[in-house]
Amino acid sequence: MNIGDDVPHPSFANSVRMNEGGECVGEGGGDVVLSCTCVFFFLWFAGPPGLDSTRRGRRKDLGVIRGPGVGWRGEGTRVLNAVAAMDSSAGDDGTNPIVHMNSRSSSNSLSPAAAIQFLTLIQRLKTTKRTGWVNHGVKESESIADHMYRMAVMAIISGDLPGVNKDRCVKMAVVHDIAEAIVGDITPNDNISKEEKNRLENAAIDEMCQLLEGGMAADEVRELWQEYENNSTPEAKLVKDLDKLEMILQAAEYETEQDKSLDGFFQSTKGKFQTDLGKAWAAEITRRRPKQN
Repeated sequence: MNIGDDVPHPSFANSVRMNEGGECVGEGGGDVVLSCTCVFFFLWFAGPPGLDSTRRGRRKDLGVIRGPGVGWRGEGTRVLNAVAAMDSSAGDDGTNPIVHMNSRSSSNSLSPAAAIQFLTLIQRLKTTKRTGWVNHGVKESESIADHMYRMAVMAIISGDLPGVNKDRCVKMAVVHDIAEAIVGDITPNDNISKEEKNRLENAAIDEMCQLLEGGMAADEVRELWQEYENNSTPEAKLVKDLDKLEMILQAAEYETEQDKSLDGFFQSTKGKFQTDLGKAWAAEITRRRPKQN
């Protein structure tokens, strides 16, 4: 969701730390259920063994990682180093395990090494809580991957909508916030312009596409993410609505479970739904919402 959407975006409160072994570890829940998200990416991107080392590209430090409600600068290397460590580690025979697998059966296939590096990076989406909930004092709040997973299920059960490719919507749902694995959630409170936010997120997508070796998987991730950002197709418009729907449904659930008012999330979405399905589901969520004092 963009700054221009004027919706409180409960994305990326940092619950990840780096242990003494250099591994990124989370302090939140949801690892078991949300493993589905990483499985989805693995099945989507995995291909025959082999890696064209000329397409790997050098990683660069994007320099923006977020803490709980605070923008962190100059910390991007810590995240990417955990992934890059796989590049520099030697194999049993003393060779680099990635360079060792430098035969590709197809220029469009993704090597196992690249797939696991990519999945290691996006693991942050499973273990980091969404900032909006944390800022509103919600206990045991959802992760970014929790949010995207239920959006994907929403797309699956949305029915046959004229002119809408449901499979594309499912993929878009699990890609739309993927840049937050690197840049985090940049909110209006960070005093970062929409242009700068877009630049940082584009740089994050570039980084991920390098991990994906610049092949078909990389092209698909970039295309889906950009399509969503541009709100340029019927699929993007539906997924934008699902983003808001999942947020207010989660807000209603937290209101019931934790006896608190999260009315701001509902107010921010009024008049913003672009599809008939979005409007109908929003009305039903509002109808089921606990009575407000």
